[in-house]
Parts: sequence; structure tokens; C-alpha cells
Amino acid sequence: METTKRGGIPLYLWMLLGFAAGMGGGLYVNLNGLEVLPWVMDIIQAVGQIFLRLLFMLVLPLLFAALAVGVAEMGDLKSLGRVGFKTLVFTILVSAIAVGIGLGMVNWFRPGDGVDPLLAQQLLAQGAEGASAIVGNAPKSIEAGQFFLDMIPSNVVTAAAENQILPVMVFALIFGIGMVMAKSPATDALQQTLQGLFEVMMKLINLVIKLAPIAIAALMFNLSAVFGWELLLKLGAYAGVAVGAMAIHMFIVYPLLVWIFGGMNPLKFANGVREPFVVAFSTASSNATLPIAIKAAEEKLKLPRRISRFVLTVGATANQNGTALFEGVTVLFLAQFFNIDLNLQQQLVVMLVCILGGIGTAGVPAGSLPVIALILVMVGVPAEGIGLILGVDRFLDMCRTTLNVTGDLVAATVVSRGESDAIVPDDLKLPDVAPAN
Repeated sequence: METTKRGGIPLYLWMLLGFAAGMGGGLYVNLNGLEVLPWVMDIIQAVGQIFLRLLFMLVLPLLFAALAVGVAEMGDLKSLGRVGFKTLVFTILVSAIAVGIGLGMVNWFRPGDGVDPLLAQQLLAQGAEGASAIVGNAPKSIEAGQFFLDMIPSNVVTAAAENQILPVMVFALIFGIGMVMAKSPATDALQQTLQGLFEVMMKLINLVIKLAPIAIAALMFNLSAVFGWELLLKLGAYAGVAVGAMAIHMFIVYPLLVWIFGGMNPLKFANGVREPFVVAFSTASSNATLPIAIKAAEEKLKLPRRISRFVLTVGATANQNGTALFEGVTVLFLAQFFNIDLNLQQQLVVMLVCILGGIGTAGVPAGSLPVIALILVMVGVPAEGIGLILGVDRFLDMCRTTLNVTGDLVAATVVSRGESDAIVPDDLKLPDVAPAN
């Protein structure tokens, strides 16, 4: 994995420094009742807006390419048959459980409540212009199948132009299935083209992420200058709820799935996944952990090679329970923070987009950042609020990546039950991979 550094310092430390600098400056202004010159504040706000607009510019082509290629890489749908179906069902159901736990925790503890509505409205007004075009995209009713009808775009180009993320993602899934069904040299070339598009978008997003320390400082200065110390308390409550929800999924849901549906002792499973667990936490990258996860599945868990390699490879992009959970918690927390009441239908939309967003999110550090930013705008929450969570995102990223990788191994264990191994030619055998230090 490529680790981004500046002057020998990891990028996430620069992000923390930007977070601290922006918050410190904003708190100083807030506590001393100082007034910032209008033109200075305009520049500070513009810096944050440029960062967010760059993310919005790149996110749709990134998600389309990731989803379409992810489905196409499953190969021949007929030959995959039972294995592909079991993997798909597991991914959807367990991701739904994860997001449900996260949304339930946020609705129960409500970590974002209690902010002065007048102060929240000041910041809300600043982000309203960028969100106004798509605030009303969430379905108002699920009667007569309208909710599901709205998921199918009559014109995908129009949907993309209007930033209707859910219809575009559904089209990407259907497009990927079509590439598998129409397998030919031409579709192989098309898949390579989409893979190239994905890599280009990832490269550009990595460049944009390098601006994150400056953008975080600008966003946090603006936020803390308005909200003061109240912001710190809310941020701590948010992190506590997010980690608590992940812990429930990791230590209750996963062991039950392994025991009941995988037919394996949870203690044996936990012992077998220690190495990928540590690597995932230290790198915050599902992609970087993939070789270690495959090695653990084959050598420690003794899973069939053809099953584990397929499930883990697809899962590194598609089965990201921790990311889906984190996105749901973050969106609802910020909605509460800005006194935006999301009804049941809107929360169901958030859940669906988080599940699909987990499929399309890149398995790299901060890979969920563009998806979160877009979901915020989709439900009418000011995207500037993303600056609240970026300062603590590295730790939460490590936690959710560990949940993602463990979930992939859980999926491989469940899907492998009742499946036999296939002979793997010597030229396809996995080379030895040394654990990361």
C-alpha cells in the first residue's frame, strides 16, 4: 500500500494537525468574541468548498466504475451459480444488519442533539446553496411501489446530472451484470476501460485527499468559530456511538454468523484471523490486507481455495459492513447536529445508499469520504459538516477497516459451508506473503 507522506509525516497526522489548528483558531475567536473580516471568512469558506466540490466532481464516475467492474469481475454468472448468489445475499443482509445497528444506536443515543438551533441554522444556511438542487430527491412515500420505482432511472444521464446517486448506482449494478452476460472480447476491453477509469478516479481522489489538511483546517475554523466548545462534546459522543456500534457488530453479530451459518467455532475463527485483523487495523486498507486475508483463509481457517479467493477478492470492494455502518452513523449524527429531522423513509434511503455505497467504496484509507459527502448533500445536510469527523476519521477508519476485513472472512466461512475445494494449478497458487510489521 502506498502511504502518503509530507516531509516524512503521514497524511493522517497532517489531517489531525489541520483539525487542531482550525478548531483552535475557531475556539479562540468564539471564546473571545472576535469578529473575522468578511473577506477573510469568504476565503476560508471557499477553501473548504473547493475541496468538497472536487470530491463531488469525482465521486459519480468512481462509484460507477467500481460497481460495474466489481460485478463484472465475478465472471460467468452461470458457473458461479450458487456461490455468487450466497455471497450476494450475505453481503446485502449483513450490511443491512450493520447499518441497522448504526442507525439504531444514533437514534437511541442521539449524540448530535442539543445544539442551539439558531447557531446550527447559521451554518446550515452556508451550505444550503450547494445542497438545494437535490434536497428533495429522497422519496416522500413508499406507497404503490413508488419508492422502488424511483430507484430505476428513466434517463441515467439526467439522474447523474442531478446528482441522484441511488439510480446511478442501480444502473451501474445492472450494467455490470450485462457485461457478464454479454461476455466477449469487446466486453473484456470495455471492462478494462472501466478499470482504467476507476484507477484514474482513484488517482485524482488521492491527489484531492492531499488537500485535506488545509480543507479540514478551513472547515473546522468555520465550524468551531460558530459552535465553540459545544463542538468538542458532540464529536466525542459521535465517536463513542460509532465505535460502540462497530463493537456490537464485531463481537456479537460476526461470532453468531460464524457459529450458526458457518458451522465453525467462533474461537477457532478468531484465532485464525489474527494476522489480517492486525494488518487491517494498522493499514486502514482492505486492499492492502487482501493477500494476508487470503493466506489466513486457506492456511488457518482451511477454507476451499476457489471459494475463499472469490469471496475475499469481491469482498474487498463489495462486502464492507464497517464502511456502510460508519456512513449511516455519520449521516444521522450530522443531521441531528444541524437539527434536520430525517423521517423513516429518508432513513431507509440512507440505509440503501450506505449498503450500495459500501459496495462502491474503494478499499483504501479515507475511501468512504466521497460517498459520505455525497449522501450528506443528498439528504439535505450541509456538506461542510464533514469537517467535524475528518479529524478523528483515521482512528474510526482503522476500526471500520478491521470490521470490513473480518466481515469478508466471515462471508468466506459462511459461503464455504457445504462447498468442496477445487484443484488449483501450480501457476495459480498464492505466493507466500510475509505479515506486515
